[in-house]
Amino acid sequence: MSLADPLGDAARWVAAGGLLAYPTETLWALGADASSQVAVERLRRWKGRAADASISLLVADADQAEALGLPLAGVARRLARAFWPGPLTLVVRATTGFAEGIANREGAVGVRCSPHPLAGALARRMTREGCGPLTATSLNRAGAAPAATWAQARTECGEEPDAPRLVDIDGAEAGGAAVSTVIDATCEPPRVLRWGAIAASELKPVLGAWSEA
Repeated sequence: MSLADPLGDAARWVAAGGLLAYPTETLWALGADASSQVAVERLRRWKGRAADASISLLVADADQAEALGLPLAGVARRLARAFWPGPLTLVVRATTGFAEGIANREGAVGVRCSPHPLAGALARRMTREGCGPLTATSLNRAGAAPAATWAQARTECGEEPDAPRLVDIDGAEAGGAAVSTVIDATCEPPRVLRWGAIAASELKPVLGAWSEA
């Protein structure tokens, strides 16, 4: 990657079908161009991810989510206003198509807005380069623990031809925060699929009530 424009190099690498390891406020993530079938299939092969498992996406903010065809209406909008950028993954219905396997069988997609400055900058740069959005699944092979540090991410990437490339920015490191809380906003009441950094006491003023998976 170029020392002059590492973010641009990273985005162009992803646009060309490559996989990218990048940090978030929690763990290291595995990025691929969610609009490219070739890239998404490459991600699944490397990760060993089941074909029927949906893949979350990274956005810089709510406006970018809307522009990508991931509308945030009603409860999803309230949650995004309250907790983005932050440790919240929202499951919403997509109105545009991504590569097969990004959305679940009902056409819903998990959307993440990380407060990590590098993750946000990557999401914005993908748009500037006319590609993406970037996937936001954890950096690990199936059955292995996600990479939590730069050293673990470097080891996980390895040297295989289709291996992810580590984002080349000095000081890039994951934040080590608790995992995101995942909420399905496609149903009423919304459903908590996974508890994480956002606790029930923080959700109650925004949602009032919810169900649990």
